[in-house]
Amino acid sequence: MRAEKKYLVDEIGEHLDKSGYVFLADYNYITVAETAELRSALSEHDAEFHVIKNSMLRVVAKERELPGLDEHLNGPTAIVVGGENAPGVAKALGAFIKEKKKVEIKCGLLDNKLLLAEDVGELAKLPPLPIIQAQLLGLLNTPARQIATVVQAIPQGVLNILKARSDQLAESAAA
Repeated sequence: MRAEKKYLVDEIGEHLDKSGYVFLADYNYITVAETAELRSALSEHDAEFHVIKNSMLRVVAKERELPGLDEHLNGPTAIVVGGENAPGVAKALGAFIKEKKKVEIKCGLLDNKLLLAEDVGELAKLPPLPIIQAQLLGLLNTPARQIATVVQAIPQGVLNILKARSDQLAESAAA
């Protein structure tokens, strides 16, 4: 492989290393100003938009054994990578697409699993990662909280019975 091609392949590999996801987009009719606008929107999520050559991405996909990309590598292709919030990035990308109607999602990869364009749209509907983590933590804490309540209720019940009996004996002795 020539040095220029090796450089491009390495560069694409570095882009893919930035996150556990990649979205492929057809950017055919987007202007330079709109590209800058999209990059700005994605940068809020620490994501990047890069125009790449299909042949170079094919090489990287083969080297890394990325599933199912080959059939989506036709026409102009750009990748969106970076950041840890894949749903937030998908949402920002979806909002741009909805507003401009110029970019189309081809597919995506999330943890080396192929996502079709519809799947990326569904991913965009998920809440941001910190909210998902908080919801999961809440679900995990619920059983522990219920067990603690039950365990605490047993001695409390015994104390209530002893207190009632003590009060009853005190009333009997006073009478």
